[in-house]
Amino acid sequence: MKNSFKGGIHPPSSKELTKNINIVDLPASDMVIIPLRQHIGAPLNVCVNVGDYVKKGQILGTSDAFVSAPVHSSVSGKVVKIEPHIHPSGVYEQSVFIENDHEDNWWEEIKPLGDYKDLSSKEIIDAVRNAGIVGMGGASFPTHVKLSVPEGKKAEYLILNGAECEPYLTSDYRVMLEQPCDVIYGLKSLMKALNLEKGYIGIEDNKKDAIKLLNEITKDDDSVIIVPLKTKYPQGSEKHLIKSVTGRRVPSGKLPIDVGAIVVNIDTAVAVYKAIKFGTPLIERIVTVTGNGVNEPKNFRVKVGTPFSYVLDNAGGLKENTKKLIMGGPMMGMAQYDLDTPVVKGTSGLLALTEEECIDYEEMPCVKCGKCVDACPMGLMPLFLSSYSKQEDFANLNKYSIMDCIECGSCSYVCPSNKNPVEHIRLGKAKLRIEKEKGGNK
Repeated sequence: MKNSFKGGIHPPSSKELTKNINIVDLPASDMVIIPLRQHIGAPLNVCVNVGDYVKKGQILGTSDAFVSAPVHSSVSGKVVKIEPHIHPSGVYEQSVFIENDHEDNWWEEIKPLGDYKDLSSKEIIDAVRNAGIVGMGGASFPTHVKLSVPEGKKAEYLILNGAECEPYLTSDYRVMLEQPCDVIYGLKSLMKALNLEKGYIGIEDNKKDAIKLLNEITKDDDSVIIVPLKTKYPQGSEKHLIKSVTGRRVPSGKLPIDVGAIVVNIDTAVAVYKAIKFGTPLIERIVTVTGNGVNEPKNFRVKVGTPFSYVLDNAGGLKENTKKLIMGGPMMGMAQYDLDTPVVKGTSGLLALTEEECIDYEEMPCVKCGKCVDACPMGLMPLFLSSYSKQEDFANLNKYSIMDCIECGSCSYVCPSNKNPVEHIRLGKAKLRIEKEKGGNK
């Protein structure tokens, strides 16, 4: 099981649409819509007003809470309104609408910090926080919180996640090929912040050119270790990446730091590089626009707040037979219903699927084949969890560790009866949280 884990599946990668397409800088749209919720943690307080002129990189919302991350303007221009707007999660969130003047006037507070080698651990962590950097693989957890190791814990492994195991997505892959030195600089900066002598980059072995390139760049540097990983979904899951790289297993209910590991996304490492080298906050990211439903698949560098419609138009638009648009990949992404939804820090891709690909299969009775159990990378029993969720049997949901589910969808993918256990498990987790908040089942 070296560089792998038990369970998982092998869906078609479908990366050929964009894996050989270079990243293109997408010009900013005339209007950007920047939600104040782009991270896990405390909500932000807006610090601009309607009518204000804001500059590129200027803070729009912030919080004194530790688990939070400020949001910055990705353009310069006039704040025309501040009101709830559709968010990729499907709910309405308070958002700042900025009319872009296309002048790219930078905020005066944006200043380079120098070389990471000359900065202290605290200075690097503060820079990461001030830049509003969060996990860009989709989870959007504030990165400075990860780097702030709790008392009594010790970071032993820093792992950059270059697995990108979700089908279709190629944003991290292209970053590794086109900005390898920036990736290494970000890794080294994070190593300095954690006082570590070694850093690891885990890459699935279907990305051989990325592995070769990074090995060449670091061939004289023993502090950076490139780890080829078995190509298998969900290899990029935090807990499974740790298992593959270190051999350590994160116990139920525990965090990666409990086994001495910290995992950071590839594009997040580049954001750290920009924050230190140029003082630039997180105001843009790489987005893979792909799928058989889009006319010209692309890899774009996109300003945060750019409407999906604008991004798609610059990829040739959607085909007439497009039926579904997903933010992220097909396994764990979120279906969208409004093209005015803006790109956020966690938008790794926009996947357009056609009618032929979105088949509504008839659900049949469970045949107790156990395929979902074999496929579950967390060692759970999805068929039971799904059933207990429907019954709202909270005692058994706890007993069978429903909160350990990472919602990867492997169980639904392999089910011969076309059942969708992960959907019911998600609902079960939400109901269990509500029940605990009400003081019901402990």
